[in-house]
Amino acid sequence: MLMTNPEDFRSGFACLVGRPNAGKSTLTNAMVGSKIAITSDRPQTTRRVVRGIVNRPDAQLIIVDTPGLHRPRTLLGERLNDLVYATWTEVDVIGFCLAADEKTGPGDKFLAGELAKIQRTAVDVVVTKTDVATPEQVMQRLAEAQQLCEEVELKVRNFVPVSAVDGNNVDELIGLFTSDLPEGPPLYSGDTITDEPEEAMIAELIREAALTEVDDELPHSVAVTIDEMSLREDRPDDKPLLDIHATIHVERESQKPIIIGKKGAKLKRIGSNARQGIVKLIGMPVYLNIHVRVAKEWQRDSKQLRRLGF
Repeated sequence: MLMTNPEDFRSGFACLVGRPNAGKSTLTNAMVGSKIAITSDRPQTTRRVVRGIVNRPDAQLIIVDTPGLHRPRTLLGERLNDLVYATWTEVDVIGFCLAADEKTGPGDKFLAGELAKIQRTAVDVVVTKTDVATPEQVMQRLAEAQQLCEEVELKVRNFVPVSAVDGNNVDELIGLFTSDLPEGPPLYSGDTITDEPEEAMIAELIREAALTEVDDELPHSVAVTIDEMSLREDRPDDKPLLDIHATIHVERESQKPIIIGKKGAKLKRIGSNARQGIVKLIGMPVYLNIHVRVAKEWQRDSKQLRRLGF
């Protein structure tokens, strides 16, 4: 149980940053010990700032998972980058994530240079996905990271190889982050693992299911909104059923059949996979109804971005 007022209790925020698909969301889930952020091998899966809360007897660490910093091609991309930069200025420690199975490149150097401009925030380099890399690759990535940081004069406290899949060094990373937090009381109750609204998490689970069913270009065009969510009135208290009506938005008419599939087969799979995650999240049976609609070029339209929650 979380202690509320130990003398040296620490609480604060850590941010995971890195290129798209650097394993930030998977690591966030591993550190929290529960799935609060959707994951995918598609770049730019994360589109919102997601906070996961790690409760320990002597500390409360709020981990902020951010979208991957990238060269924006749309208004949505610009807004996601703005989210990343704004988050950097509000946290106590930053975990700069580099994937062990990918060589460092210009994008990593750009990120390191941007982080070097932040003087007051502690930075740890986190080499992720060590479970899919050889020991030689991990050592090479650590060496590349050190050289990269020296080139841009980024001051780094620690270099930590981790695996969110097998848990290697996850607890150690939490400890390092916690050591850089200021002393202070917990910011959330001890049983809270995220401050994400349930409706937003459900929409993300539907989008995650959709991402597994689409090709390489379409993921950027997919957005999900919850139109209605309520308990079915004619059910007894001991057998509740949650009715959820959702919409998958795409940007062009030609994309609708890609989501729906032949005779609706793909949309059915999306619904079935999403329903499993939603049931696990809320702990009750779910009726899920999904429509597919076109929101023309929504990534470039400020009004539609607001309507879709960006």
